[in-house]
Amino acid sequence: MKVLLTALLSSVALCLKAAELPATVLPAGVGVNIHFVTGHQKDLDLIAAAGFKFIRMDFGWEATEPKKGEYHWNEYEELLSNLDQRGIRALFILDYSHHLYEEEVTSPHPFNSAPHKTTASPQHPESIAAYAKWAAAAATHFKGRHVIWEIWNEPNIQFWNPKPDAHQYTALAVATCKAIREADPAATIFAPASSGFPWEFLETLFQAGILKYLDAVSVHPYRERRKGPETAEADFMRLRQLIGRYKPGDRPDLTIVSGEWGYSSHTKGVSLETQAAFAVRQQLSNLVNGLPLSIWYDWKNDGDDPNENEHNFGTVMPDLKPKPTYTAIKVLTRELAGYRPAPSAVDTSVTNQDFIRPFINISGKQKTVVWTTGEPHEITLNVPAAVPTKQIKGIKGTGEPVSFPATSTNTIIVRLEPMPLYLDL
Repeated sequence: MKVLLTALLSSVALCLKAAELPATVLPAGVGVNIHFVTGHQKDLDLIAAAGFKFIRMDFGWEATEPKKGEYHWNEYEELLSNLDQRGIRALFILDYSHHLYEEEVTSPHPFNSAPHKTTASPQHPESIAAYAKWAAAAATHFKGRHVIWEIWNEPNIQFWNPKPDAHQYTALAVATCKAIREADPAATIFAPASSGFPWEFLETLFQAGILKYLDAVSVHPYRERRKGPETAEADFMRLRQLIGRYKPGDRPDLTIVSGEWGYSSHTKGVSLETQAAFAVRQQLSNLVNGLPLSIWYDWKNDGDDPNENEHNFGTVMPDLKPKPTYTAIKVLTRELAGYRPAPSAVDTSVTNQDFIRPFINISGKQKTVVWTTGEPHEITLNVPAAVPTKQIKGIKGTGEPVSFPATSTNTIIVRLEPMPLYLDL
């Protein structure tokens, strides 16, 4: 059995390696969004210490092409060098437009809908060709650096100016995919980084044949603050069905990734404790649903206003003081390092509020992660006869150890809470 398991896990890892996607083993696909390029050494040290293995960051068109056809990569070279030193990979978002190729327009701001002046998104032959040429030049320059390239950010909402247009974005994405593939056939490419699951937008994109170029379909599964990460399962299933209708027959490995997703801890959002629990459950639920990469938004609070939604998505405060979310991610990546969902965990359900998820490592050792989406309560778990109950230990998602009294019935009483609990069982 152990030999068979080893062979299975090895074959899965090799299959994913071909597209340079992380294997579905913790913490390989645990990522976080950042908002800096150069410097920030302490930030990067803390990111690495938490167990994050990916960062997602804007790769700015205007910043890297100051004159037409003249490309400057120095700042991103520095970032990649800093990431390499810490064993972290980059997911770079190819964004946004460029004033040298498109005109100024008035468009609603993505965060507050207030009208503001900005550059129109690439929608004419010259600007589309220039964007694709720039993306290909970046892929060529950074070839072999294990970068993942993502085409735009949330083009289905007001990050596409002057207003979202599925056909305009599709023209840009297809042209860019072709250019990158010609420059580096082995490049790893994601799209469309959609806000939520815009079904008509996605179908328009897939109908154009883009799936033959992509390594993963990236989505941002944001939802209402009261809806936890487990509620995305139905959306993932529907998206897989849609992909299945349009993907080429030679792409059985085409997958989904969670490219950005977080919960704000501002005064009308979730509590700090709930944010921490959701961050961990997001990683676990996505992994159980077969997503190899999950990017938490955001690394650091973007401001000090507790009432401002956009200021409070971080795992740490602006001064880098850890929030409970940082601690919870660190416990997750430590306790489940080298573990992946056990086969019995693949078929998930959210019809019940209680989640019992077994994870297994390459040697066959198992750990079980338990939590509830309801009120805290106790449940009885069966223990294999060969395992003395007094030997079973647990670690709360906040880092505190838990022990269980011995019983004569090979069972233990476990208190389920919204924060996951890790059991050596």
